[in-house]
Amino acid sequence: MIAYSEVSAFTETPGHGNRAGVVLDAAHLSRQDMQALAELLGAPETVFITRREGTIARVRYFTPTQEVDFCGHATIALGFTLAQAGQWPDGQDLHLDTLVGRVPLRLHSEAGVPRRVWMRQPSPAYRAVPATLRADLAEALGIDHRMIHRGLPLAAASTGLWSVFVPLLDAVILDGLEPDLTRVHALSDALGVGSIYAYAPMGVNRFAARDFAPALGIPEDPVTGSAGGALMALLASQGRLPVRGDRACGLVYQGHALGTPGEVEVELELDGQRVTKVHVGGCATVEREGVWSPPTTATR
Repeated sequence: MIAYSEVSAFTETPGHGNRAGVVLDAAHLSRQDMQALAELLGAPETVFITRREGTIARVRYFTPTQEVDFCGHATIALGFTLAQAGQWPDGQDLHLDTLVGRVPLRLHSEAGVPRRVWMRQPSPAYRAVPATLRADLAEALGIDHRMIHRGLPLAAASTGLWSVFVPLLDAVILDGLEPDLTRVHALSDALGVGSIYAYAPMGVNRFAARDFAPALGIPEDPVTGSAGGALMALLASQGRLPVRGDRACGLVYQGHALGTPGEVEVELELDGQRVTKVHVGGCATVEREGVWSPPTTATR
C-alpha cells in the first residue's frame, strides 16, 4: 500500500490555492503506477519521491495525463508535507533532483511550526513571441487584441516549464476571459510551451494571473508557482519591476476566477538587469491523506 497526501499550496485555507498529490515514498512504483495514481487523484500535478539520501531527494511530477519536468506548487506542497511529517531536518536546506536540475528548498518556521516553503527555481530563460501572433493569442483567450497591454512584455519564459505570458490591461478583463481551449492547445504546441499565462497589473510589483494549460491536460491551473517565478524574472529582465540594489520582489494573485484564490511570493536576485536567482515561496495546508494499492509494477 502506498501512502499519499492531498495538499493545497499557496494558501492556508482548505479548498483554496492549488491542489497537489504528494507521495513521500515511491521507490517501488513504476512510471505506469505513478501515472495511474496521478490520474486517480485528479490534481493538476502529483509529485513522487523516488529516492531519498539525507537532504537530497529524487522527484518526478505527473499531471493526470503525462509526466512533466517540473511543478512549482507541487514542490511547495512536498516541502510542507515533509516538514509536517518531521522529515525535514531542522536548520537544513533540502535539495530536489528534478528533470530540470537540482532545486533547493528552504523552510521558514515560527515557534517550530512550518509556515512557508521557499524554492530556488531553475535559472530563467526567455524567448521572443512573434508580433504576428498577438491577434491569435487574443482570439484564443476570447478578447480583442486591443485589450493586450502594450507596455508590458508579451514573451515566452521558463524557470522549469515554458509558458507564453500575455499582458492584459486590467484584472477585470482577466477575470472575464472565456478562452477557446482548443486554440490555446494548438498555440501552445506551435510555440513549444506548456501554457498560455495571462496576467494584469494590480500595482508596481503585484499582478493577477490565469494560466491555461490544456496541452498538459490542465484546462486552467489554479495557482502556478513555476510560472509566477518566470513572470517576475521576465518583468525584471525588461526593467518592468522595481529593483533595490540587487534585489526585487513581487506577488502574484491567482485562482480567484476558479474560486480557489492563492498567492505566490517571488524574490529575485539580479546582476544589473540579469536575473541570477529566482526564489518562489508559499504556504500550504494538508487537505486529506489516504493509501492506494498500485495495479502494476511494470517498467519504471
